[in-house]
Order: sequence, then C-alpha cells, then structure tokens
Amino acid sequence: MIKKILISILVLFNIFFVVYLVLPTPSLKNLPNSVLSALPGDTTQLKNVTGYYTNLSRTEVMNFYKSIYAQPFLIRLNHPPEKSQEIFRDTMQSYYLEEFILPFKESLFINGYEWEKDVFTKPEKRFANKLIYNGVTYHSKINTKLIVTTIPTRLFVLFFSQAGIYLIYLCYRQFFKKND
Repeated sequence: MIKKILISILVLFNIFFVVYLVLPTPSLKNLPNSVLSALPGDTTQLKNVTGYYTNLSRTEVMNFYKSIYAQPFLIRLNHPPEKSQEIFRDTMQSYYLEEFILPFKESLFINGYEWEKDVFTKPEKRFANKLIYNGVTYHSKINTKLIVTTIPTRLFVLFFSQAGIYLIYLCYRQFFKKND
C-alpha cells in the first residue's frame, strides 16, 4: 500500500515537473526608457549579452526584470560586483550584479554600473567615468546575459538526478541491512 502511494507521488511529481520544464520561459524585453547599446561587447560579440544606457535606478531595473520573471520558483541572487568580470568580460565595470534563476531552465545576469557610485574610484575622480553615449549623459549602464538550457537537457538532468537519488537510496539501504 505504501509502495503504491510513493509510486503515485513520484508519477505526479514527474508529470508536474516535466510540464514545468517544457513550458516556455518568459521572453526578454528591452529595458524601458533606455537606449540599446551598439558598442562592442554589448551586442553580437558576446552571446546572449545586451547593453543599455539608462537613467533608471537599480530598484526600477530590478523591478522590471522581476515583473518579467514573476514565477513561483524564481530564485534571486545578489553577487559581488567583481564576479561580473568572470560572467561577462574582464573589462566589465560593475556596481552591482544580480541573477534571476528559473531552476533547471535559465539564468539571467543583470550587471549595473552607476558611475556616480563607483566604489572602485575615489569620489573626486568619478567624473572621468561619466557615461556618455551618442552625446547624451546617462546615470547607469545595464548589461544582461541570458543563459538558457534546451528542453532535452532539462529533462535529462531531471531524470538523471532522480536515478542518482534512487541509487543513493539503494546503497544506503544495503549498507544499513549489512550493519543490522
């Protein structure tokens, strides 16, 4: 009886999780009230990277992306700004770096650079880092990087994980039988 209940729960879990994995991810829209950058490294040179010049605050930028990724399993991480040089490119300027994760599906990294708040530059020298694009001065520059997985990869990871958990269970069960 208990075995049938466990199998039923596993089947329901798999159906639910497969539907979650197969459903499409939200389409990424351009940042509103911003200018799309055409500079090297902000366009096609780096895969799935987009750059924007904007006067939006960090809160406004994060709320915009949070509204796109409004899903129950969303994980939001705040990374140290130095990590942006590993994720984007080694010359990336950064004031903040956040990540939105849809588990087993995709990650969106959002790097923000606000020249007036640059912690790596002394306040009296920050003016040299002023963001001017096409003759207009902007408060910040936002770069996004989308890391996606294919549906077959998602399903493979799901079923491989389940097989691994089952094998670990069998090993523990065998270990405890020998030690009784």
